[in-house]
Amino acid sequence: MPPVAPVVVVEVPPHTRRIEKEMNAAPSVAPIPVTLLSGFLGAGKTTVLNYLLANPMGRRFAIVENEFGAINIDSGLISDRRGGVVELTNGCVCCTINADLVRGLQELARRRTAGELSFDWIIIETTGLADPGAVAQTFFAAPELRDTFLLDGIVVVVDALHGAGQLDTRLVAQRQAGFADRLLLAKSDLVDEGAVATLSERLSSINPRAPISVLDRGRVDPGLLLGIGGFNLDASLLAAEAADRESVRYRPLSISPSGVFHKRNNATDAIRAFVVEMGEIDLSQMSDAMQSMIDEFGDKLLRYKGILAVGGEDRRLVFQGVQRVAGFDFDALWAPDEPRVSRLVVIGENLPEASLRQRLLACAISPRNETAPACG
Repeated sequence: MPPVAPVVVVEVPPHTRRIEKEMNAAPSVAPIPVTLLSGFLGAGKTTVLNYLLANPMGRRFAIVENEFGAINIDSGLISDRRGGVVELTNGCVCCTINADLVRGLQELARRRTAGELSFDWIIIETTGLADPGAVAQTFFAAPELRDTFLLDGIVVVVDALHGAGQLDTRLVAQRQAGFADRLLLAKSDLVDEGAVATLSERLSSINPRAPISVLDRGRVDPGLLLGIGGFNLDASLLAAEAADRESVRYRPLSISPSGVFHKRNNATDAIRAFVVEMGEIDLSQMSDAMQSMIDEFGDKLLRYKGILAVGGEDRRLVFQGVQRVAGFDFDALWAPDEPRVSRLVVIGENLPEASLRQRLLACAISPRNETAPACG
């Protein structure tokens, strides 16, 4: 198993921004937010990370670097002139529910509490061949992390020059895009505007809920990477539906009056997204349907999120999951004049969309767009 590479603790002035709302019940001390930075080999993750470290916007970072092999080349490319290096040993952060990652994060938290280290945000940069889902699952499935850390979001860098070819030949590149809360297009200066537009359209087809930003030589607004709240379990989950929120977490879906979602999926892409919309649902039936979907497709379910109108319940039920790990809770009351609409977004690998759509729509106890929005 490849070793975990060094953790670089960078000393910069304290930050002033906070996560809006935690996914789990708030502990007595605010959890440490964590951003997962992913992308295929050579996409430009380290360039983005160095720009962020040079422009921290008042935050202090601990950087967890992951690489294959005994020698971590990338860690030598990270700017560490503002801080020291802490070593983690044995294991890699791309393994499911990885015990070494858990122990490493706990050790960082312990040293922070003891005053040995000073940081208020952690960024995990995965190797270019890693599947972000395994890391994300660790934050949900490891109870010892839940009160101390909060996974804020998954940011994926895509190489504008080589990205299309990587999506054609590397399933992990598609999966990285499918997990993303934010997609960053690097090296756009090396291709023409048409190529950028074509790649952006394809990425949007794979993951319609992740906004896409084009980088200028690795320069990125820190606000695009931090404070995403991509795993907040609240009604902002489908933020494109909430016009009064400042940051749109979901790319608005282009839906015609007939209910057909007009986004073209590349025929070669195994990762696809679809949306299901209905009225009120029977909670018991929906629970059974979701559990059967998780049992049957497991790791092929990359991200799934939804806001449900439960029959006989005045509050919204919000839920989300990463592969086999899911969470749910009741949130705000439905407004008296608000349509009680249930919406679900599912992003997965080679899923039987038609049968899954039928399975979910069967949970409805009141109609709403029986021809639900669809990708393809």
